Amino acid sequence: MIERTEYLEKLKRFKDIDLIKVVTGIRRCGKSTLFDLFIKYLKSIGIKDEQIIKINLEDVDYNFKDYKELYDYVNKQIDSKKQYYVFLDEVQNVLNFQKAVDSLYIKKNVDVYITGSNAYLLSGELATLLSGRYIEIKMLPLSFKEYLSAFDKLEKSRYEYFLDYMKNGGMPGNISIIKNNLNDLDTYLEAIFTTVVYKDIITRNNITNKMVLENVLKFIFDSIGSPISIKKISDTLTSKGMPTSNHTVDNYITALLESFLIYKVKRFDVKGKNLLARGYKYYVVDQGLRSYFLGKKADSDMGHILENIVYLELLRRGYQVYVGAFDDLEIDFVAKNRDGLKYYQVALSVRDEKVLERELKSLQKTNDFYPKYLITLDMDLTADYNGITKINIIDWLLEIDK
Repeated sequence: MIERTEYLEKLKRFKDIDLIKVVTGIRRCGKSTLFDLFIKYLKSIGIKDEQIIKINLEDVDYNFKDYKELYDYVNKQIDSKKQYYVFLDEVQNVLNFQKAVDSLYIKKNVDVYITGSNAYLLSGELATLLSGRYIEIKMLPLSFKEYLSAFDKLEKSRYEYFLDYMKNGGMPGNISIIKNNLNDLDTYLEAIFTTVVYKDIITRNNITNKMVLENVLKFIFDSIGSPISIKKISDTLTSKGMPTSNHTVDNYITALLESFLIYKVKRFDVKGKNLLARGYKYYVVDQGLRSYFLGKKADSDMGHILENIVYLELLRRGYQVYVGAFDDLEIDFVAKNRDGLKYYQVALSVRDEKVLERELKSLQKTNDFYPKYLITLDMDLTADYNGITKINIIDWLLEIDK
């Protein structure tokens, strides 16, 4: 079991704090395992088994018809004289679940933890009902640092492991398959992909045109790191004999975003320090799922795959992430937190002087004193170009924060 230290520490910090702990993320990214790790920690500090109530609401043993049955089941196990820790996994599977969650939350001796694989979990009534009373922990597949830690004895170089990570992705279940029989990986990824697309997206959203949805997804997967408009997607599908309206494409993209399969990145005007309304980019939650869906075509754009990995890592490090716009130039990522901004440019290689000059140009134009980084796959030493730090992506991923 890989220690998801970053997420585990967040749960520890919020233990017994008067907030509902909500863990969100794509299916199979490790939410249930995180609960298991936290429960193990609770037991290590003296919490008894009878004080811990864990329910996986995808398990047929817990087939509650509505929120009242769920609430009654948990409430019967609670003694007012003890502190309890209640874990509800995939809670969105219960009708009007938010009412059960709220009723448990208002009990002074109950600490509530829930997970969900769809952004719907924190939309609508739940968000209104629990406004200001929950903390969201956004979970992602394994970082490269976590991925590497799963291999006790490094039989290959870090570079070779990173190339594997670029192709296979970081779904936690990948690890045992890679160690035993890599040929089974696509079967595993297919199972995740099918569940997300057909259960979480098509069924939940009553989507009738499976082919159009798959082609919208294929377009986005094939265009990670490139500006995409809804109109461009609908025009492309229509030209291929699948007449599709902008409204339909917009709805499908929203469903894909809510399933955490893809992420949308807004543009940030570096000069004006404000968000722009056009030119969104999209990135995929896991490169392995992208490789499975696109096949060999997935390996053709290594530069944008690196971008995707950097984007997800910046999210893990707690940044709000935007695409930077500076006049007619672009900065791959502007990362923002309470300490200010950081700028990141990502390139496969900058050994060619013209490429180096091009990649540095937008960073040089910012004319401010925020940290600036050029991240590449080049294996030569870290360099500095008048305040712009060039760093190898593997070194950067294994750093605490840069």
